[in-house]
Amino acid sequence: MSLWKLLQVSSAIRSSARSASYLGKVKYDYDLVVLGGGSAGLACAKEAVDNGARVLCFDYVKPTPVGTKWGLGGTCVNVGCIPKKLMHQASLLGEAVHEAVAYGWNVNDQNIKPDWQKLVKSVQNHIKSVNWVTRVDLRDKKVEYVNSMGAFVDPHTIEYSVKGGPKQQATAEYVVVAVGGRPRYPPILGATEFGITSDDIFSYDREPGRTLVVGAGYVGLECACFLKGLGYDPTVMVRSIVLRGFDRQMSELLEAMMSERGVQFLHTTIPSSVERQGDGRLLVKYRNTTTEKEDSDVFDTVLWAIGRKGLIEDLNLPAAGVETKNDKIVVDSTEATNVPHIFAVGDIIHGRPELSPVAILSGRLLARRLFAGSKQLMDYADVATTVFTPLEYSCVGMSEEMAIQTHGPDNIEVFHGYYKPTEFFIPRKSVRHCYLKAVAEITGDQKILGLHYIGPVAGEVIQGFAAALKSGLTVKTLLNTVGIHPTTAEEFTRLSITKRSGRDPTPASCCS
Repeated sequence: MSLWKLLQVSSAIRSSARSASYLGKVKYDYDLVVLGGGSAGLACAKEAVDNGARVLCFDYVKPTPVGTKWGLGGTCVNVGCIPKKLMHQASLLGEAVHEAVAYGWNVNDQNIKPDWQKLVKSVQNHIKSVNWVTRVDLRDKKVEYVNSMGAFVDPHTIEYSVKGGPKQQATAEYVVVAVGGRPRYPPILGATEFGITSDDIFSYDREPGRTLVVGAGYVGLECACFLKGLGYDPTVMVRSIVLRGFDRQMSELLEAMMSERGVQFLHTTIPSSVERQGDGRLLVKYRNTTTEKEDSDVFDTVLWAIGRKGLIEDLNLPAAGVETKNDKIVVDSTEATNVPHIFAVGDIIHGRPELSPVAILSGRLLARRLFAGSKQLMDYADVATTVFTPLEYSCVGMSEEMAIQTHGPDNIEVFHGYYKPTEFFIPRKSVRHCYLKAVAEITGDQKILGLHYIGPVAGEVIQGFAAALKSGLTVKTLLNTVGIHPTTAEEFTRLSITKRSGRDPTPASCCS
């Protein structure tokens, strides 16, 4: 018998064995019901089917207050990571066209401007193609999918209706809640009537124009930056600090970089109301919480980026007895709720990183534990992330503040340096905010606790270092690694100056 035949027979035997192991579970319609068709839910559903489970997946998107809706795939595909990265790229391309002149390209940059409608159409066409591929993938993998909101009737029963039809019920041995979250709106006059969120901006049917971005988390900063790069005029309203939860020095550098590029900031300010004027523009009244001074300004668009809330209100969780905290579901280290057979993964769970790769991996690992005998738990520590601003900020591990708080200031060494990307020289781009640092233990080989980087393609740079950090990277190993020259990533292998030393971290030469 050929090797290929042997593999086919072996696969069939494993599949039959898995199916046989579930023959006794006729008590329920399904082995697993997944509520939510985003990154976490789809990953969990597909992995469960791969391991022999009978799976039903529900997904339904409520339109936003201005009527935006989208297809299967969740936030990341439709109104999150993917369209954000595409808009970010569009912004960088506009910058690159102008730089091309310095590099000798004959570009008439006087006539270069973005076509917002064309950009939106291109982004939405890509998203729709992903929606279609996702539907086909579920069909091919034999995941049953229902475009409906599912809600608990009891701990094992989900009720739903399809397109306004009669109510139906499905029972399952296990239920996974993966409904994610949606942007918040402030409780002020005109917020939902006249404002939009990141759920709307990527399919917005008109040019944003002068835009007030309310909120200074990573979503707000990313939106403000790609709008600025596309030639619009964003202002960021900051309630307290920029990028709460991130390293403070890096966050302040990022804000300074944005200011240098012309993004305006309104500090310690909160909105009071939004009113539509006769000319269609929006009058925003606001108050400075430091001076208590009230003021107002007129904008074409108001974009709320003040955080996200978990979508628990339509699940009827009390019927299942599931505990929540604020608008999130409380889980243990196995992603189990207080009801042992009900689990939650992704952005809906309390106190975990709200990132698509985290959701995907945790969903897969959960399915393997439920249906493949795995014992592996999701490791939520040292998760890398990136803020996609023109100079990106990427980090993994502890912030400087967290390291000092955890280990004490006398036990932490911070290596840092400014650097000059080679490609910035000819177009004379500012290198003022190109900076990186490694937060490490002060003793022994100096285990690295956190890496932080502001510069070009930061996400691509930090991804590899993230694996190294999780593997126990030390300063000794880092400085004994030969860099790839000339790259910006190699700057991590050249970190020799500590903050404690007081020496100037500005490089004198690129090649010595």
